[in-house]
Amino acid sequence: MTIELQTDYLIVGSGAVGMAFADTLVDETDADVVIVDRFAKPGGHWNSAYPFVTLHQPSQFYGVASRELSQGVRDQVGLNTGLNDLASGQEVLAYFDHVMRHTLLPSGRVRYFPMCDYAGSGNFRHKLTGEDFHVEAQTLVDCTHLNTSVPSTHTPSFEIEDGVRFMALNELPKLTEPPAQFVVVGGGKTGIDAILWLLEMRVDPDRITWIVSRDGWMLNRKNTQPGLDFFEHTIGAQAAQFESIAEADSIEDMFDRLEASGYFVRLDPDVRPTMFHGATISELELDALRAVKDVVRMGRVERLTADEVVFVGGATVPSSPDHLFIDCSASAIMEENIKPVFEPGVITPQTVRSYQPVFSASFIAHVEATRETLDEKNALCPVVPLPNADVDYLRLTLASMVNQFTWSQDGELRRWLRGNRLDGFSEAVSQVGKDDEEKVAILNRIGEASFPAAAKLQEFIDQATADGRL
Repeated sequence: MTIELQTDYLIVGSGAVGMAFADTLVDETDADVVIVDRFAKPGGHWNSAYPFVTLHQPSQFYGVASRELSQGVRDQVGLNTGLNDLASGQEVLAYFDHVMRHTLLPSGRVRYFPMCDYAGSGNFRHKLTGEDFHVEAQTLVDCTHLNTSVPSTHTPSFEIEDGVRFMALNELPKLTEPPAQFVVVGGGKTGIDAILWLLEMRVDPDRITWIVSRDGWMLNRKNTQPGLDFFEHTIGAQAAQFESIAEADSIEDMFDRLEASGYFVRLDPDVRPTMFHGATISELELDALRAVKDVVRMGRVERLTADEVVFVGGATVPSSPDHLFIDCSASAIMEENIKPVFEPGVITPQTVRSYQPVFSASFIAHVEATRETLDEKNALCPVVPLPNADVDYLRLTLASMVNQFTWSQDGELRRWLRGNRLDGFSEAVSQVGKDDEEKVAILNRIGEASFPAAAKLQEFIDQATADGRL
């Protein structure tokens, strides 16, 4: 027997995106909502995250709009010293559970179905009871489109032969005996987290080997801090970014200028990055990573054997049965294809501002609550494509700039952005007084450089497209 349900919105997924969308929708409308998720608790991929994971950007930018996640403190110890707090994975999970139990469900307009597999067409099954459900919904909200991959559920793309000690990053804290060598496979943010945790746990840097298939440009976390105290870094970095782009003579020159301005950092000043995933790192973390000298840059791993690591193309490095390989090769967020956010009967939340998927979900929910036609909604929500290669920065940045300009022309959206805590910067900008000459000068720099930067980005996009790089 199938249990029949009716609702205004069926939200598939109670991860960060689904929760941020639901929170704003419930806050700004009287809609009825059904949320379906495969996990036992809200939080999505955080349910499977490695034990020592933290946010990479300040907690003020994460979660849902109606409830603060940050503890309101700056770290006084560790590699994030002096910067705003970064919530741990456990804190994030507890936060989303609190939002569900104390904000969404008490509204009386949200029904939550955890431990359920969604089968499409409004159908889902409870994994413990076997109950079948069918939901008649006016609108489906697909919050599974941004497919997040985590180490514990990731299947490596390379072969692992018998006799190799290999584990997902989640298992690392369970070690009871030290290996001869720790080998971290993956140069992205997960690999960075693994290296930093090993160093924090007093592992000698010389006992760490880091296999990096591609070096990446990274963002300086100092430039992502909310509030007026960091205005010169955050808004100043935006000004420096636009100026670096506008003054560049080539794509390579642009990246050099962005690095020289402090907007971008890289692991090794002698290795040119070819990757960009938007990873965010502190200057102290970067210094710590540079203590690891055995960094292997031979491309992608093809096969692990008990005696060697074999790379695509045939290059090898020696190994042994006593080496421990730690899988950090999963990509954090994979976007298979870009589609319109708003389609008849379907909303597919995607990023509409660079680096901020939860803000994007809240913004999309607000547009759904306040605008009438699909054309009007999509005009406010062009997708900002997620980056992979270095040149993807061009399209991401231009798309985000165009969106921000569009929103700035709408008085209602300007007011909403100032009041939404996930936005982070609009309120700080609005607080700048006319007599604050230093801050006004930074804002003037942005105004002067933004349009030339946009034009230069389009020029570089055309070049990269013609060269086959985009």
